[in-house]
Amino acid sequence: MARNVYFSQTVKSEQNLYEDLIVESLKIYGQDCYYLPRNMVSRDMILNEAIKSKFDDAYMIEMYLENVDGFDGDGSLFTKFGLEIREQATFVVAKRTWDKLVGVWNNGIISSRPAEGDLIYLPFSKSFMEIKFVDHQSPFYQLSKFPVYKLRCELFEYSNEEVKTGIPELDKLEQQFSTEYFVQIEGGTGASFVVGEDVKQVLVPATSGSDSEEIYGKVLKIDRESPTAAIKLALGGISTNTGAFAKFRVTTGSSDKLVGITSGAQWNITGIFEIDNTQTNLTFVNNAQGAQNRAMEVTADTIIDFTEHNPFGDPSNV
Repeated sequence: MARNVYFSQTVKSEQNLYEDLIVESLKIYGQDCYYLPRNMVSRDMILNEAIKSKFDDAYMIEMYLENVDGFDGDGSLFTKFGLEIREQATFVVAKRTWDKLVGVWNNGIISSRPAEGDLIYLPFSKSFMEIKFVDHQSPFYQLSKFPVYKLRCELFEYSNEEVKTGIPELDKLEQQFSTEYFVQIEGGTGASFVVGEDVKQVLVPATSGSDSEEIYGKVLKIDRESPTAAIKLALGGISTNTGAFAKFRVTTGSSDKLVGITSGAQWNITGIFEIDNTQTNLTFVNNAQGAQNRAMEVTADTIIDFTEHNPFGDPSNV
């Protein structure tokens, strides 16, 4: 038997009422979460994956956590690579609320809806969840309108992404888990470096006509227990304007000092701390002395070009 033609499923007033009830329910039973849109700094156009990403915005928004009895997924597993925590969760957010608080700023990869790769920070568990799939076109919904997004997420695995939202609770992720790169500085001018500020070093090319290489980083820690004339900095979030492998260098002149973007400090890099042969201790390396790992690095550079991120997919290497 055919459907009754005297009843319509697309009455605008009923759709709005249904959506109002859902928005109100989420405000009552939901939780305040932070939504962090991903900003792709560089992308591999062949493999369609992010080479470098950063998160520089965060928006408070209410979401309903469907997993009322705990996180889904495989839980904690011991593998040959160590302990892996595979937790999954599904968040429900109203389309109207997301459009009002996040979508209007056009900060996502896909501005019309939440995007895969964006992050959700759950305050009560202090965990970051990465969106793996956005269910925005479910075939079963009421009144011919689907007023919510279902965000299927997994626990975020940090891999040196830049997190700079201005919210200390979120920004400490980079300071705690970013790979630390230690340098020794001396002979500074101006103010001192401060924890959390961005720094850069401009390297003048060896041949004329080539562009200068700029290396960027962020101050994670400052070791003031070093000798008075020397200070040890822990830097993270290392990147370069060329997209190649980034590494700070020992200062050789006045143009390649380590510069603080916020403080305006300018200091000489007099040495670098590198992992020694035991892979457990930091060995100081400067112009006058060298460790065995430095000799191995120089020899390896003559065999393999380590400046390539992905020789098959990185556009800069084509």
